[in-house]
Amino acid sequence: METMKIAFIGGGAMGEAILAAVLNHGLSTPQAICVSDVKDERRQYLKQTYQVSVTDSNPDATAKSEVIILAIKPQNLPEIMPGLSGRIKPGQLVLSIIAGARIDTLCKGLDHRQVVRVMPNTPAQIGEGISVWTTTPEVTETQKEQARTILSTMGKEIFVPAEEYLDMATAVSGSGPAYFFLFVECLTEAAVRIGFPEDTAQALVLQTMLGSGQLLKKSGKSPSELRRMVTSPGGTTAAALQQFENENFRELVYQAVAAAYHRAKELGK
Repeated sequence: METMKIAFIGGGAMGEAILAAVLNHGLSTPQAICVSDVKDERRQYLKQTYQVSVTDSNPDATAKSEVIILAIKPQNLPEIMPGLSGRIKPGQLVLSIIAGARIDTLCKGLDHRQVVRVMPNTPAQIGEGISVWTTTPEVTETQKEQARTILSTMGKEIFVPAEEYLDMATAVSGSGPAYFFLFVECLTEAAVRIGFPEDTAQALVLQTMLGSGQLLKKSGKSPSELRRMVTSPGGTTAAALQQFENENFRELVYQAVAAAYHRAKELGK
């Protein structure tokens, strides 16, 4: 596979995660990558850590690249688009991981039609992410393959045919890690309240969570099947699950996801 020439606009946590992943997987080389970032200390850190070129000029970063990865905060998008508008050449692919930035906004603001929009999630930082993505009709099959290859370095990827699925993905996989972290927090607190020392509680909950995830992944059984296997009639698990039922846990989870989904749609406007 040929070395991909990539420009990063933004070298924050997610930008760095993609940068590290494409280098680790041999998709690109430090010589073929340029990162543009407003902070000098960040530029120096990325240059020293990865030996990539760095600049504070977005047009300079993108001049020779095949793929331009937009990895900035949503509030900074209006500032950067005028500087790039008209400077992106036909054939260059823009891949945006900016939360809430709609394809139409990007196409108009950048005056460019070959755009991929991605909803990644934070486990991408350790190569265990899931990225949901879609494209404009102008994106070629070769460019789709480039996007798929880049996203695969961070974990799994799912292509969706319409942009509305990205708001749904934001509520499920984008915000999802926080739901799991909250449950770990709550379960750990509960373990402490019934008498465990905190370090023991943390170790028990963390390994239970990791082990359950792996069992779900490798057993080939559905979550409800696995749940039934742990739940003896009249036993301890049944007593706990009854409490979840009593408090309408399923509906609470739905309401939480629906709230995130509506907020994602609002932010997109």
